[in-house]
Amino acid sequence: MCHCIRDKPAQYTEQPVARSLKMEEIMEIDQSTEAAKNLKRLFENPYPGRGIVIGRDESGNLVQIYWIMGRSANSRNRIFSAVGPRIFTEPADPAKAGDTSLIIYNAMDYIFGQHVVSNGKQTDQIIAEINGHDNFSRFAQGLSTHIYEPDKPNYTPRISAIITAEAGKKPGFHMSVLRKSNADESCERLFYSYEDIPAGFGRMVTTYTGDGNPLPSFIGEPILVPLQGDIEEIKTAYWFALNEENRVSLAVKLINPETCTSKVLIINKYKKTEV
Repeated sequence: MCHCIRDKPAQYTEQPVARSLKMEEIMEIDQSTEAAKNLKRLFENPYPGRGIVIGRDESGNLVQIYWIMGRSANSRNRIFSAVGPRIFTEPADPAKAGDTSLIIYNAMDYIFGQHVVSNGKQTDQIIAEINGHDNFSRFAQGLSTHIYEPDKPNYTPRISAIITAEAGKKPGFHMSVLRKSNADESCERLFYSYEDIPAGFGRMVTTYTGDGNPLPSFIGEPILVPLQGDIEEIKTAYWFALNEENRVSLAVKLINPETCTSKVLIINKYKKTEV
């Protein structure tokens, strides 16, 4: 078994340039394709909320993307930070932090060839349950004690994903959405597994379908999206596809399936205030 490690620490880009690129400038891709149209819809969506993408870049490297957005001052008062393989949210200005129960958590982590990403505290439970086992049922078990978030009236879905990357083995791709039923308070547990995802493409889930009050939960299956260019180009494309006013942070992980090394790039809209 190959235990994947990062070949370099996360790189940070603070205060990126204002959103001035047009979608066709971001996407060097045939606009008639389904994936390109879906990325354009993301660009036009003022508030998809938090989002996850898993897939492969054009060279066949494995890719995970996670982003956070915010409408309130408390939600916007966040950055991504990295310690080892763990990517986590923390207050940009601790002095202004309000209730952090649903906004501060480990977003990305890794254990024994399993790369986990989620929009909440379920990351830790998935890591604990997997513990080196390449087993879809362990992924589902790690989510068994969780439901949608208790942020009435939105009841934000919990979204999670895992990529299995072990040398000599075929990668695995799994995603999950835990959302409130439209009929009652019960939780709908939706799981998606892919034998493979073609090079240059990914699958995306977001917490919301758009802005609103309450916010409308994600519906349907994970959406096909493009993953074109190198990690820098992918990072730029998805950062600028997010609404400029509401985007907060974005992380892109690139995993080499042959060497099992990985690299993470992070963009934070806001800078860390030192206490």
